[in-house]
Order: sequence, then structure tokens, then C-alpha cells
Amino acid sequence: MGYTIDIDTGGTFTDGFFSDERRGARAVKVRTTPHDLTVCFLELIEAGAAAYGVATEALLYDTDIVRFSSTIGTNTIIQRDGSKLGLLVSRGTAALAPTSDPAGKAPLVEPGMVREVDAEMSPAGQSVREPDAAVTLALAQSLIDRGARALVVALAGSERNPAHERAVRELIKSEYPRDFLGSIPVFLASDISFRAGHAERINAAVISAYIHAKLARLLYQAEEELRQRHYRRALFIAHNNGAVARVAKTRAIATYNSGPAAGLFGARVIGQLYGAGDLISIDMGGTSFDIGCVRGGRESHTLEPDVEGLRCNLPMSAIRALGVGGGSIARVVDGELTVGPKSAGAVPGPACFRLGGGDATVTDANLILGVLDADYFLGGAIKLGADEAAAAIRQNVAEPLGVAVEEAARRIRRMADARMAAGVAETRKQFGATAPLLVAYGGGGAMHACDIAAAAGLNRVVIPRFAAVSSAFSLSLMDVGHLYHRAPYVPLSDGLEAPALAAAIESMRGEAARDMRGEGFAGAERSAFRVDVFVGAEGGGEVIVTAPADFFASAAGIRQFDAQAREAMRVAESRALTITAVSLLVAAAVPHFAFTPSPAASGSPREARKGTRALFLDQRQGARKTPVYDRAKLGNGHRLDGPAIVESDQTTMLVAAGWHCRIDAYDNVVLERGVRS
Repeated sequence: MGYTIDIDTGGTFTDGFFSDERRGARAVKVRTTPHDLTVCFLELIEAGAAAYGVATEALLYDTDIVRFSSTIGTNTIIQRDGSKLGLLVSRGTAALAPTSDPAGKAPLVEPGMVREVDAEMSPAGQSVREPDAAVTLALAQSLIDRGARALVVALAGSERNPAHERAVRELIKSEYPRDFLGSIPVFLASDISFRAGHAERINAAVISAYIHAKLARLLYQAEEELRQRHYRRALFIAHNNGAVARVAKTRAIATYNSGPAAGLFGARVIGQLYGAGDLISIDMGGTSFDIGCVRGGRESHTLEPDVEGLRCNLPMSAIRALGVGGGSIARVVDGELTVGPKSAGAVPGPACFRLGGGDATVTDANLILGVLDADYFLGGAIKLGADEAAAAIRQNVAEPLGVAVEEAARRIRRMADARMAAGVAETRKQFGATAPLLVAYGGGGAMHACDIAAAAGLNRVVIPRFAAVSSAFSLSLMDVGHLYHRAPYVPLSDGLEAPALAAAIESMRGEAARDMRGEGFAGAERSAFRVDVFVGAEGGGEVIVTAPADFFASAAGIRQFDAQAREAMRVAESRALTITAVSLLVAAAVPHFAFTPSPAASGSPREARKGTRALFLDQRQGARKTPVYDRAKLGNGHRLDGPAIVESDQTTMLVAAGWHCRIDAYDNVVLERGVRS
């Protein structure tokens, strides 16, 4: 087995996790290059090769798999620089198109770029009126003439029967064959979303089409750069369903929020090490603070996610993103301190990065308070400017509030902690009386975990060994997989239409076998299928229930599934249930990181002590001399009492007063409040 390379591009830093059975794992960070993400992509690989002391080409030649997640889809929507789209919808539904934006941004579809097709599908999925070929082609041509770079076809009822959408695509493709330079991509809502809700289906299809071209350019360019450097395999892209797939098998919307989704997937695996099926994950990066949860061993999901203000009906991992991170800008507005949601990003970044930024940020505050060492940020790879941080805080916060710089920095940190803790406390309500494990990661998670947990009423935190590159590390745990859907709309009753479900599942199995062969996997190399059933209740409400692939084969199996669905929905037996859709996830194992316990460390944790640093976290105590430890010298069984600072070349951890930490057999840090070491 050779190297594995896993890369996650964030708003401020691009993270890499490199693993090799013989030489162990390496975690690497470089600054994100927003102008061209392939630059930081390649810089990261070069840094990983340097960490192993080998040439980049030699590393890539011996690499078994490269997995990649990127924020380009999210950024394209935020920045409104995606493809110009033309949208074809059913007659009378143009008002549902996303041609305006409540935040005042440019809409994803310009108001003049929508046309209505006179076609009709019955509620049961029967064709009532076919689209007229000549008229429909003329509508499409009018959009192309107005500058459309891609067309989206989203017709009512296509979740039940996509025939009309497919007919429209065939018409357009007959006029603009794929081998013509002027060929135009055509995206169908029925290829993107399988669930009811016409406005939501339009949004999902539009989003995928809007980000498609930019994402495709990046990913194919990245793959070509790898090949030029002797990488011999496919580039695999992270999806928001917890699997990866080749670029050629990736729909753009599947990459949305894939980095945070990967982090939640990894947090679930971390929780398994501690027997924790219930946990809250927090990821504090430079731009945002992402909150996820795992209940009963499964990542939380949402059936109708909000994608940058647009409601969709494509199920995704439920990640709540708050606009607070290391780069969050602190300002005084009308005499009140605000922190975030605007971020200094990678460029210019916090003032202390010395790249020309003049805004005060949470990172600047942590530097002034002594949490960060100006000479040891990312192991000394970046030298921070304390004078620049102090000047930014003085001008933007301290002077407007009439307080000293240290007090202003304390207030910035406290406000950031309060916002993050409030989000965690809100998520905790889902667990009732159960106290979930808190898994903290991201570049800033370890600096704030104790204060966030304490404010949210949690007493136990795990900070994984590779917390600073958590999403990249989590990618290393993922296998190649594909997700398929069918929408049979079968009433859930003793007289269940088993043949319809059997046909749907068998059809998806056949499609999966074809795609996995295309990925290079066949037969016994494929892992087991996972079947998820979407169940809707009469009068509203819908849940996803994981079930055996043959749950409908017996009356007992049907009754058991019915009871499981009603418990999940909390509905009485008198309400009719319908199986609205069935999904099938198939995965094939590929090389990835494996957890191996380490022997107990020899020596005392005192040997890891680097010295002391003054912390200014408590106004009453003033400067408090605090011990600083080298994370690399702490091993299995070592314990520390707070307050203490633990530094690595990736991140800094603050063990707050009243908290205690220990290093476990997996080289993770376990923080506990009120437990003496």
C-alpha cells in the first residue's frame, strides 16, 4: 500500500492529511489561494512531499488515492460568479424561479432568462400533454440567444415521471450535438432531485447548474496537474453523503458543504472509539463555526436544506454554520461590539498575518491575550505580528469602547465564545437529558473548546489528534460510493406493493454495479448496500428510515418497518403512511487511515514543558503565568491540569482552569471538567 492524500480547501487555509503504512501520517496546512485553488492544491502536495522528505513526483507516483473537497461551490454562490443560466419551467410556474434574492444579491437566474413550457404531467405521473417540439426548441433558442451558457429544465411532476424533461433535453441536444463547439449543457431537475416540492426542485437544479462549469474547470485542471506529476489514478471528489467519487461521476450540488459533512462523518468515527453514539461536533475554522450532531450512531440530516438562502429538497447532512471563526472581524457599531459574520479570509487575513489587513479579528485577540505565540503559529511557519494585532484592536475596538487593548481582546474572545456556545446549547436540546460527547476540531477548535463546552453545560470534550485538519483527515476514512434514488410512492400497509419496491431496488443495484465497474470495482470488492426509505405521513411530515433491503418481503417485516417509521415520526396508527422514495448507497473500500492504539508513554509530562506564557484571560487576575507544553512530546497516559497551553505545529490548545486533559491510546486529547488527573 502506498500513500493516501486527502485535501480540504477552506476559506482561509487548505488542509492536507497524508498517510503511509510505513512512514505514518503527516498533517499539513498552506494558505488558500482564492484567485486559483489549484495553486494551494499543488502547494499543499509539495508541502506533504517535503514532510516525508521525498520529491513531489515520487510521492504522487506511489500514491494510491487522492481525495479532495473544496468550497468552490459555496464560494461561487456567495460571490455570484457562476454560469449564466436559462431556465425552462412548466406553464404557470415561472414565479417559482429564483429570479430575485432577499439579501439584495444578484439572482442565480436573471428575470428575463425564464421560459414556460406548455406540458403537463398528472399527479400520478401520467403524461397529459407532451411538450411541442418546435415551440420548445424556439424557447430554448431564445435563452441561448440571450447568452445562456447552460439550460435547466425543471418541469412539474418530473419527480414522478421524468419523460417530459428528457424529451426537452433530446430536442435541445438534437439541435446542439455534443460534438459541436457550440453545444450547451442541459441539466434536468429529475437528475438532481427525486422528491416532491416543485420550487425546491427548481432551486436544487439551478444551484447544481450554476456552480457546475466553475467546479468542473477546477477539478479537471487539478486532475491534469496530478497526472503531469506522475499520479496514475483518478482524483476522487468528496460528496455530502459521506463518500467520494470520480470527477466524471460527480454532480456539482453533491459537493456543496462536503468539507463540513466530511468533518461530521469523521466525528462519528471518532465517537465510536469511545462508545459514543450521541455527540456534537464543532469545527472552528478561519471563516465559520460549523455545528453537527450524531444521534444513535448516525449523522444528522435535513430533508430540505437551505443552500445559501435557497430552499432545496435534496437531503444533506445537517450542518449549522455560524459566521464566527478565527478570521471573524470585530467592530464597534453604535457603541456595541460585534464579532462576525464578515471574515478577513485568507487575504488579507487577520491583521497579525501582516498581509495588509487592518481589521481586528478573533485570531488577533488570541495573540494579544497570550493564547497564541507570535513565533510559533503553525509551528513557526507563519510569524504573527503582535504590533499589528494591537494596532487593529486599539483602533477598531479599544478606543471606540474606551478600554485597554487587552480588555478589548478579552471582550472579542468572550463574544465569539458566547455565540459559539449558544449554537452548541441549541443543538444540545435535541438530546434531551442525555449529555452528548463534544468533539472539537478545526484550526481554532482546541483554543475555545473548554469555554464553549462549559457555557453549553458539557463536561467532556475529545480533541482528535488531527483536529487542525479535521475535514481532510475525515476524508481519509471515506470509501468510494454512489447514491441512487427511486420514487415509487407506495402506500405503507399490509398490502404493500412489494413488486414495485423490489423493482426499484433491483434497478438501483444494476445501476450501482455499472457505475462501480466504471470506478474499477466489481463483484466481491463491493461492500454491502445501505437502503434508506423515505416515509411521508398523511397531512405532512417525512422521515428517513434505514431498513433491510428485503424489509417488504414478509408481513412481519412490513409491520416492524411500519412501527419503526411511526416511532421516528411520532404519528398515530390512524394516520396513513406512504413510501415516497427509496435510496441505495453502495460503497467500495479503498485505502484509508486506520486507528491503531499506541503503547503507554514513558517519562513525565513535565518533560514536554516548553516554558511559560502570560495569559490575560481574567481581568481581575491580570497576567497569569501559564505553563506551555509541546504536544509532540505528550503521549498515551500523560495528564495535565489547567490552566495550560499545549502547542503543536498545527494548532494551539487551551486547557482552561478547572479542566484537565489526558492523552489516550489513539493520541487524542480527552478534556474533562472537574475531574482531577
